[in-house]
Amino acid sequence: MQFYRNLQPIKALTFDLDDTLYDNRPVIVRAEQAMYDWLAEYHPCSHTLTRQDWMVLKQHIAMADPMLKHDVTLWRYELIKIGLMQLGYRLADAEKAAHHGLEVVLAVRNQVNVPAETHRVLSELAQRVPLLAITNGNVDADKIGLGQYFLRVLVAGRDGLAKPAPDLFAQAAVLLGLPAEHILHVGDHLVTDVGGAKKNGFQACWYNDQLRQLHSEPRSRLLPDIEISQLAPLLTLVS
Repeated sequence: MQFYRNLQPIKALTFDLDDTLYDNRPVIVRAEQAMYDWLAEYHPCSHTLTRQDWMVLKQHIAMADPMLKHDVTLWRYELIKIGLMQLGYRLADAEKAAHHGLEVVLAVRNQVNVPAETHRVLSELAQRVPLLAITNGNVDADKIGLGQYFLRVLVAGRDGLAKPAPDLFAQAAVLLGLPAEHILHVGDHLVTDVGGAKKNGFQACWYNDQLRQLHSEPRSRLLPDIEISQLAPLLTLVS
């Protein structure tokens, strides 16, 4: 654990989910593959579109409606719907198919291997201070066994604009009933988590399990208060 500033007393913690409490990278790979497998099985006309075509379409959709980046579930739905419409589907049929495809993707999205150490640390922390989760993703915390530790899980899209926007941080402070400077936010992303926390008055803990060098990170703009490579040291910060 490395300290960059002296910490204010920590009376609550907020956590990012993806890539902080578990490795989300293989989960996303499987979820993407599930979409393509589903398209191939149920909508074989989609073979005329390559994966690159779908990626380009996804970015074009977000350019046309930037708010979609704040709701990754809706963004996925719109991607499937618009992609099928470009293949000749009527709107009603494309919408029905998009709902089905989204269900398939989300089922795989919630197949997450949460480390036993994550459960141990969160269980101990939850007995000491209130915990909230703040996520830009669309994992279901209850389905992956993490919801039990949090007073509330705030999700971008459903609950407001994605981090680093103030929406979720502001709601967390209200729900916790605490001044922001007494809340420590823990997350792996230097912009959405560290930057978002600091811009909104929270203390920030950078979860750096990849052992990256802070001075070499081009997107780093705001210094975290502390840096950890494992979750267990958080237990030493609260009594």
